[in-house]
Amino acid sequence: MRNSILDAATTIIFTFSSRRSPSHIQKVEKKHGKRSSVRKKANITNRKTIHIEWGDCDPAQIVYFPRYFEYFDACTAGLFRKAGLPKRQMLKTYGIIGIPLVDLRASFITPSRFSDAVVVESEITEWRRSSFSVRHRLFNKNVLAVECFEIRVWAAPSEADPDRIESRPVPREVIEKFSGEKNRRPTHQKTPRKRK
Repeated sequence: MRNSILDAATTIIFTFSSRRSPSHIQKVEKKHGKRSSVRKKANITNRKTIHIEWGDCDPAQIVYFPRYFEYFDACTAGLFRKAGLPKRQMLKTYGIIGIPLVDLRASFITPSRFSDAVVVESEITEWRRSSFSVRHRLFNKNVLAVECFEIRVWAAPSEADPDRIESRPVPREVIEKFSGEKNRRPTHQKTPRKRK
């Protein structure tokens, strides 16, 4: 019985969409004459190792699904940090309030359990005028366990009403930081060992 419950849990597909779906964003941009400009995938990938703790798990000792979304939110911040944009600095420099989610979907392929060490690979797969797509892939023992897709918006306080927020165009220099060219570390060549 327990195995059938775990097997069922591994096939769950959780989908969450807010009112501001990608089609809504496109309609708003089209209405205001600001058509989405889709840009190609970024080159930077961030990898983060996460150790599954007791508090991350449900009574069956598998990760409780909302915890994955906390992992992925932290991994998005890590991706921006790797591109040279730590969150606190980014908010201050660009006058934004954040990069909130407007669409989220995930596929739970296989469970992760208490004491597992998992690796999350995160990358931006698409840039639009004021939004961007992030893909997270969580691997457990080199096997894809969860795949998550996010759409986030570059958001700032509204100029007309400071109690509201609105999307703003993602600055070109932010997008360029993800191209990978400026952010690639030089590869260190091995120096030959001297023989005695």
